[in-house]
Amino acid sequence: MIDYASLGFKAGLEIHQQLETHKLFCQCPSIVRDGTPDIHLRRKLRLVSGESGEIDEAALFEQKKEKEFVYEACSTSSCLVELDEEPVSLPNPEALRVALQVALLLHARIVDEVQFMRKTVIDGSNVSGFQRTALVAMDGYLDTSKGRISIPTICLEEEAAKKIEATKEYAKYRLDRLGIPLLEIATGPELKDPEHVKEVAEKLGLLLRSTGKVKRGIGTIRQDVNVSIQGKDRVEIKGFQDLRSIPKVIEYEVERQVAEHKAGKHVKHVRKAEPDLTTSYLRPMPGAARMYPETDVPTIPITKEILSSIELPELIEDQAKDLEKLGIDSKLAIKIVKEGKAETFRELSSKLKNLKLTFIVDTFNSLPSALNKDFSIDEKEATEERIVALLYLVNENKVPKNQMAQALAAIVKGTFKESDYEGVSEKELETAIKEIIKKQPGLNEGAYMGLIMKHFKGRVDGRKAMDGLKKSLDAKP
Repeated sequence: MIDYASLGFKAGLEIHQQLETHKLFCQCPSIVRDGTPDIHLRRKLRLVSGESGEIDEAALFEQKKEKEFVYEACSTSSCLVELDEEPVSLPNPEALRVALQVALLLHARIVDEVQFMRKTVIDGSNVSGFQRTALVAMDGYLDTSKGRISIPTICLEEEAAKKIEATKEYAKYRLDRLGIPLLEIATGPELKDPEHVKEVAEKLGLLLRSTGKVKRGIGTIRQDVNVSIQGKDRVEIKGFQDLRSIPKVIEYEVERQVAEHKAGKHVKHVRKAEPDLTTSYLRPMPGAARMYPETDVPTIPITKEILSSIELPELIEDQAKDLEKLGIDSKLAIKIVKEGKAETFRELSSKLKNLKLTFIVDTFNSLPSALNKDFSIDEKEATEERIVALLYLVNENKVPKNQMAQALAAIVKGTFKESDYEGVSEKELETAIKEIIKKQPGLNEGAYMGLIMKHFKGRVDGRKAMDGLKKSLDAKP
């Protein structure tokens, strides 16, 4: 067991989240994985010095590879802006509004003017050789189970192109992703251990999802983790796709750094998270030398009028807590909110007075698979409208709970009749039980229960049937 405190463990996160708007500097839609490319070009990129006049070490590392870059694009999702053949348009105002929303949710201090900068990137992922990025807010914070952590910066930038092939001579990229608005949130180095890093990543992910303006799916959100131990420079780990892998990757990285410390060697650099959860060397750590002002994009004043017009959404975590008060497990509550079903369940809970919310939720989760398993009907046929209609019937005692799958199958087929699900009277139950015992005397209770339930085809409650059976058996001479 690693004692992270005694090692002087420090960790910080950088979250990169694609926004669900059109691209940042043109009107092209943010379509990822577009169709067959109809645009093809080749480029070689040249290194330039930053605003300080210095050459960035990471950029120099890439230039020494002397690669040619091949680009493919679709005219349905890329234009001359992506090809670096036309000046950029003004920044997407919707993307900026989302960035301001997130900044306010994180209690950050918003800048007076948004100034886009150029960040030198010559690995081919940007056709122009640089990435446009702007600081939107500073000095925010996020409360966690292990204390408050700082959010030093929140930035809005353009997403890079996606690499699809690489050799020693060239690298090939698709441009459909290039230019999608990307929100970058950086935490301070106060994260205490690998599980804390995972928790913060989850919390920031939920906060971003609360805006309703972020893309979903693999690759739409990425986490970079900065890790160091006492006396050593930080190492940045890139390539996390799955939050569940974060703790183990960090654990392995700390073990690697401890071994490196004992060997007396350590250089600040960037590493890549591998599928086996180890890390491998990627490139030197970039620095401030790669930044210089973007002269094609005017600064954007953030006025009081702009800020007062920003409406803050209800956080997913807060919506989930409301469901927890109604008896829903915390993880399930968050899942419900993320799927956009919280309002549906709250409304059903208020109207279906005879049903617990936990039962309503379980019905939505389990009934589609039961429909497929027991009646070979596609789960898609278990629509929200049909399940809600069925729940109203159950609430009114017109369909027994143990016959819901059967009733839903009938609803799908258009053969549903309320009369098929009418309850069994005590007299009818008593008569049937006596007849069953008379025909097959000497059986045990379990065998009789099977015959009773088969006779009524599920129309009778099991407890009610057992009470009736015991009554008949006790009365037997």
